[in-house]
Amino acid sequence: MAQQTIKVPSLGRVEGDLDVKVTIKDGVVVDAWTEATMFRGFEKILVGKDPQAGLIMTPRICGICGGSHLTKSAYALDTAFHTEVPPNATLVRNIAQAVETIQSIPRWFYALFAIGLTHKNYQSSSLYEEVNRRWAPFVGENYEKGVTISAKPVEVYAIFGGQWPHSSFMIPGGVMCAPTLSDITRSISILDYFRTNWLEKILLGCSMERWLENKTWSDVLEWLEEKEEHYESDLGLFIRYSQDIGLDKYGAGPGKYLAAGSFPNPEKYIHPTIESRNSALIARSGVYDGENFYDFDQARIREDHTHSFYEGTGSYHPFEGFTNPLDPEEGVKQGKYTFAKAPRYALDSGETPLEVGPLARQVIAGREGAEDWQDYDPLIYNIVKEIGPSIMVRVLARLHEAPKYFRHVQRWLKQIDLHEKFYVNPGELIEGRGFGATEAARGFLADWIQVKDGKIEKYQIITPTAWNIGPRDRFGQRGPIETALIGTPIKNPEDPVELAHIAQSYDSCLVCTVHAYDGKTNKQLAKYRVTNF
Repeated sequence: MAQQTIKVPSLGRVEGDLDVKVTIKDGVVVDAWTEATMFRGFEKILVGKDPQAGLIMTPRICGICGGSHLTKSAYALDTAFHTEVPPNATLVRNIAQAVETIQSIPRWFYALFAIGLTHKNYQSSSLYEEVNRRWAPFVGENYEKGVTISAKPVEVYAIFGGQWPHSSFMIPGGVMCAPTLSDITRSISILDYFRTNWLEKILLGCSMERWLENKTWSDVLEWLEEKEEHYESDLGLFIRYSQDIGLDKYGAGPGKYLAAGSFPNPEKYIHPTIESRNSALIARSGVYDGENFYDFDQARIREDHTHSFYEGTGSYHPFEGFTNPLDPEEGVKQGKYTFAKAPRYALDSGETPLEVGPLARQVIAGREGAEDWQDYDPLIYNIVKEIGPSIMVRVLARLHEAPKYFRHVQRWLKQIDLHEKFYVNPGELIEGRGFGATEAARGFLADWIQVKDGKIEKYQIITPTAWNIGPRDRFGQRGPIETALIGTPIKNPEDPVELAHIAQSYDSCLVCTVHAYDGKTNKQLAKYRVTNF
């Protein structure tokens, strides 16, 4: 079959560059490699800088989730400085983190994921015409509404942070803002508009309280048939269409998950430390190995360099790790194939690749034993147990977070005490080390900082995209997306849209190029380019 290069307008450029090479045999993907081809080097840039440089630099890592980068950078410094963080400051940080994630949900769903569902492969579906009417790029009725209204939640971020993206208003000891009653009421009004005009009217077709009553897959199916508004909502259409075209049958991934957790309880994390973090989180951290849950311990994280364009072939904890890049031509000679490291979590059974993101954190939310003020939500964990993970379930987990996060923000806005402080001066940091983490829209995000003589001696960052698109490790274990691609049925090797659905369901912060090879002849069948419109 002749080689063919195809540009497909189904995933907009976000950051960086990622090639995904797959081998196809008898119409099914049998092997896969993720290749991040860009070195950015923020860890190198920050060495020798003032300890607070990360507050300025790391939000520039991403133009979509810069607030999440700021959040984990601030908490890394809080643990290093041994600060006091007033409850008001924690509330404002939580609000900012949550509204940034809320805005990403309609923007990602309509502009990055759902337009791929309008592909000609699905013309035989009885729902195809309706999907195109709603979700076709630019002209789809709900595409336009969803993308436009996605700007509303980050207006709330800008009220507190001064701007979005790239704000640096979170600092060790609190936040640099003094909100007024007018700021609170404006924020509530903005969010009410978002809720009324998209969240309930278009996405759910019901009140968010009604949707959040669902605790099992059976509940969701009953909800779907309960009212026409549910059935015809965008969420209802997505579930029905996914089952019709088979998105519930592939893209499972490793089935093992990691969540750093997020949203500290304002009264339980006044003096942030690495050790006390887990017990203070509203959205809990944790690990699920496919059978059992475990407490999260940052000391068990490793980064494997074996197949990455960096010096070394071992596995290192971020406090001991380094980011010394190699020339890719030299790296290829050593069996390396990507600028992404391979993050792993050291379970008792060995270093393990884990999926991160909305699916991961909602699986962790299903772990029993939560305090009454913590998030316990069994829905997505039940769905994974009942029908297994898939593209459909991964997307459903993210859409499910819209009403959950909205409800959090509503509560936090009402808890702010305008008569109390928002900042406590932490003094100077001469020497120390800190760890800060949060859940960005795409998943686990963390910084490790070491300071000596008042300057940054070492800074390591692990992003959610690194967890998901990381390569094989020294044991030959594939990264999560490499694993998710295996077994994917390909209708047309010259136009493998199925691979794009998987990449988009993870929402990796990279533009994807997919090279498809025949498993028998090793001949390149297609180059599937996922790029700008």
